[in-house]
Amino acid sequence: MIAHPAPLAAEPLATATAPAPAAAERVLWKGNEAIAEAAIQAGCDAYFGYPITPQAELLEWMARRMPELGRVFVQAESELGAINMALGAAATGARVLVSSSSPGISLMAEAMSYMAGSEIPMVLVDVMRGGPGLGSIGPSQSDYLQIVKGHGHGDYRLPVLAPASISEAMAIVADAFELAERYRTPVAILADGIMGQAMEPIVPAFREPARPASTWQADGATGRAPRVVKSLNLRPEDLEAHNDHLQAKFRIIAQREVRYATEDLADAEVAIVAYGTAARVARTAIARARAGGLRAGLIRPITLWPFPTAVIREAAPRLRGILVVELSAGQMVEDVHLAVEGRCPVAFHGRTGGMVPTPRDVLRELRVLWATTTPVPMAPSDEPRADVTWEADLWQ
Repeated sequence: MIAHPAPLAAEPLATATAPAPAAAERVLWKGNEAIAEAAIQAGCDAYFGYPITPQAELLEWMARRMPELGRVFVQAESELGAINMALGAAATGARVLVSSSSPGISLMAEAMSYMAGSEIPMVLVDVMRGGPGLGSIGPSQSDYLQIVKGHGHGDYRLPVLAPASISEAMAIVADAFELAERYRTPVAILADGIMGQAMEPIVPAFREPARPASTWQADGATGRAPRVVKSLNLRPEDLEAHNDHLQAKFRIIAQREVRYATEDLADAEVAIVAYGTAARVARTAIARARAGGLRAGLIRPITLWPFPTAVIREAAPRLRGILVVELSAGQMVEDVHLAVEGRCPVAFHGRTGGMVPTPRDVLRELRVLWATTTPVPMAPSDEPRADVTWEADLWQ
């Protein structure tokens, strides 16, 4: 099950869809390539970036395709240059994309705060690699705290979308531009390195969000009064009023834009919370667990902010426990603890440095969780459960 947000306006935004390939022709694309083409088809006017693994193919795709279409592509001299060029272009109302990976994303923090404070819409793609420091070029999910908790300085939040397949990554790009322009905010797409580098056969399906009418952008003052796009408010009273306005906007986003998917949750006695590649590993582990007699389910956040707190909180009292699986030392697990509020035990399993948990690893942790927690009393209508077949080949 996938939960979709309610629309902000009374009428849904109009969209234009790119022509579908003949006979639903499938193509074999890397995640980076699919994200790049989806941005182009979503109407991206300008791209700014700097090469870094594991997102380099995204930049390479844009380097070829954007000039073909007469649009702006700039390989900047650094990540600092790229993000500040993006700030300037997006302030004119252009639909702008920036991509990088973990160390490069760190360099972009100050300008991201400026854009949030100036209410400038822009989409940032972070294809995460191992860290800290230069780390490695292996996949990771260790940028969660950096991106989800604000990235730069000040009291601001970004909508953060996390795909778990290349098809979903392709669809999320249009959603990201739409959210950015609907709420006048930067939006981040957070993908681990496997999502960027893996190849999957997909049917290209694109959407170009309609551009909302706007009167804020600095696109020339001919025939009208000048406009100022800024984040500087030197009078404390003015800055507080602006921050109150931003916080009210963030509350609206938190109420209306939560997205998540659940699988096998209705009768689950334990659940896994995971996103991106970790969710794909969890899905395999859950299938094997159920074949062995353990009813496991999945809660997969699609928006990491706003986080699907309510669905986790609602499920927790009827679960023996929740296992959080991440490609990190444990970052999203903090938000799961906050959502659960002690209603059931929360366990964690993670790998770091480019290592990826295996289904067998996750099954082992599920076994420990099941064995060390207390069963939740069954409703009278529940069927008696079979014993878990821990020694079955399915658990290998």
